[in-house]
Amino acid sequence: MLSERRQRVLEALIEEYVAFAQPVGSRTLVDRYKLGVSPATVRNELSVLEDEGYIRSPHTSAGRIPTDAGYRAFVDELLEREYGTDVDGSTFDELRSAATAVDELMDQTSAALSRLTDCLSVVLAPSVIGVSVKQVSLVSMTPHRVLVVVVTDDGQVFNRTVEFNEEIPSDELAHLQNAINGLVNGANVSDMRKRMSQVDSETLASPLAHAIIEEIILCINQGDASRTHRLGLSSLLRKPEFSHAQTALPVLQVLEDDTVLMQMFDRALADTAKEDLKVSIGRENGTEELSGVSVVAAQYGTGAGSGIVAVIGPTRMDYSTVIHAVRAAKNALRDL
Repeated sequence: MLSERRQRVLEALIEEYVAFAQPVGSRTLVDRYKLGVSPATVRNELSVLEDEGYIRSPHTSAGRIPTDAGYRAFVDELLEREYGTDVDGSTFDELRSAATAVDELMDQTSAALSRLTDCLSVVLAPSVIGVSVKQVSLVSMTPHRVLVVVVTDDGQVFNRTVEFNEEIPSDELAHLQNAINGLVNGANVSDMRKRMSQVDSETLASPLAHAIIEEIILCINQGDASRTHRLGLSSLLRKPEFSHAQTALPVLQVLEDDTVLMQMFDRALADTAKEDLKVSIGRENGTEELSGVSVVAAQYGTGAGSGIVAVIGPTRMDYSTVIHAVRAAKNALRDL
């Protein structure tokens, strides 16, 4: 727990770094921010913050930049301070009244989010994460190839062909189909993952069953990928952090993969707290490729009719602006 003074010094450093993307020195903080303490005190506080892992020196200069831990302390304080404050959603309310279709509203919401935050915005339709499975059929095409057919409760049909190294006898496949239907019937993607973690059946605990379940999840995620609305990738790639191809390409490849995006949002919202909004910073995203970005995500709607609205930007994002924008977008989409 940071002291009030140390928290203020950290906030000032982050504000400066967000604005200019350059390491911040103590003199800059003294000259530009009314910290109410002497330059010597600021230098001492910076030294303590560095020792505790909240900031670091990227090279031998006197300037420092925030670490993931520093951003986390800043964001947690920001969320605590701003929880319950009113959000100006006028931009999104205007979009809602002007849009004539759900997909149009989501497109316009994504565009507004990208414009307001200068980052990548993603709006996922409710059916992407809320659809429930009605029935699964496993059809043997060859001894090593299985067609997975998934029928959802809203009548959508998805399928994938899966290759296996080992031969799968037809009776084993039929037994597995019955067991999987008993497990996934009425479950959405999130439910499936939870149920699989709790199974005590030898059949369902097998690597084959796990592989089939993952294919079912992929069917659902990829089958409705066309209802993923994203804009602003070019804005993200214009940030100094991603100005070089060797840093931008891995991020680009990951963010263009809808399956990876869904897994990232699953992790981000698995332990959602206040107002169903979660901020995932750097390495909290679970992959090395995304260690340089932060995700601000929220669920809109309820139950099976819930979707996701999110902004993805560098860890050096303007968290206050992005959090307000995501909350406003969530409110605009709440009744879908």
